[in-house]
Amino acid sequence: MMQLYKYPSRVEYAEIVKRASVDYTSIKEIVAEIIADVKANGDTAIRTYAEKFDKVVITDIEISRKQLIDLSAGLDIGLKNAINQAIKNISTFHAAQKEQFRPIETTPGVTCWRNSLPIQKVGLYIPGGSAPLFSTLLMLATPAKLAGCKDVIVCTPPNKDNKIHPAIAYAALQVGVDKVFAVGGAQAVAAMAFGTNTIPKVDKIFGPGNNYVTVAKILLAAEGVAIDLPAGPSELAIIADVSCNAAFVAADLLSQLEHGPDSQVLLITDSEQVLDDVLTQVCIQIETLPRKDIVLQSLKNSKTILVNTLEEGMELANEYAPEHLIIACKKDERLASMVVNAGSVFLGNYSPESAGDYASGTNHTLPTNGYAKAFSGVSLDSFMKKITFQKITREGLDSIANTIETMAIAEGLQAHANAITIRIKETK
Repeated sequence: MMQLYKYPSRVEYAEIVKRASVDYTSIKEIVAEIIADVKANGDTAIRTYAEKFDKVVITDIEISRKQLIDLSAGLDIGLKNAINQAIKNISTFHAAQKEQFRPIETTPGVTCWRNSLPIQKVGLYIPGGSAPLFSTLLMLATPAKLAGCKDVIVCTPPNKDNKIHPAIAYAALQVGVDKVFAVGGAQAVAAMAFGTNTIPKVDKIFGPGNNYVTVAKILLAAEGVAIDLPAGPSELAIIADVSCNAAFVAADLLSQLEHGPDSQVLLITDSEQVLDDVLTQVCIQIETLPRKDIVLQSLKNSKTILVNTLEEGMELANEYAPEHLIIACKKDERLASMVVNAGSVFLGNYSPESAGDYASGTNHTLPTNGYAKAFSGVSLDSFMKKITFQKITREGLDSIANTIETMAIAEGLQAHANAITIRIKETK
């Protein structure tokens, strides 16, 4: 069951916020070999690893539009409607993130401005194994298309029949991705990083995956390949007081724990009664879950913390910097104003983390492992570049010439100063 901390001192916070460590040493060697092979041999390497890891002989690496339509034809109409509503809400939230910039005259004759321009080619990795994450396709492709990315491609693992999951096929059609490839694992990430005869090279790679995919992204990022953000096991912190519904809180904890055996949750409360009630509900609800074995493993990584005050609990939560934070308290908005570090925050008894995972509109691709202290979740900006512009008149240059020359000479960069001096002298 979950580890219990009663009224910990701040010295103990460092221990409480520790995540389960993962030793990537052996995985790194395997992934490095896969990356090198794909870089050298392209599609041939992809087919080799598909047979080795996925036990499938790939006939067509690219999934045609007709195949996507055929695959989605049998998808339950209820699921189709759910996907459509999710797309609408995700689109509404992300479309509102578009920024309008206006030129600023920093000094007379010196005008500066900034434009947002889309990244031209993006690659999305969508897991398709035991839990085909078609929701992640919605979260990534929707803002990519809104941003105006020219090419949006998807890689997702094939099943034993050399097909992709119907829900992923339907989602791909609805959000309008440009190409879909039946390729999984580290080899898919490498293919998007370097390009093959079939899979185009992209400018930035997005999406979660298993440890092999995660390590592939880390290794490729070290080589200068742009990725969305550092990824790790899913995590959730909940701050709850006596106004919470213990059954709701337990359900939220379990929903996060079923992601995988390395997932982690923290329950922070100022009430022993809440602690007892929630744990009782966890024991009851866990028995009904198909992924019970996974949940039991991830519970070992998880912790309950009894604190003196909710404000103290917020301090601990900020130190933990969770991927998801639920504030199930009477004064949820006041406590929310104290949030400094979190990927996404959910307020009150009727804002489950599952809502953000699927259909409220916010993005579920979020920083884990404490990276919320410095990283944001995926947004419209993740698919865009900010480029600055400036136009300086002769009079404007005159007004800042001495400042530039003085600073450049002080830094020992005479050529920088000369670029100013030659212009001033030329027009005198």
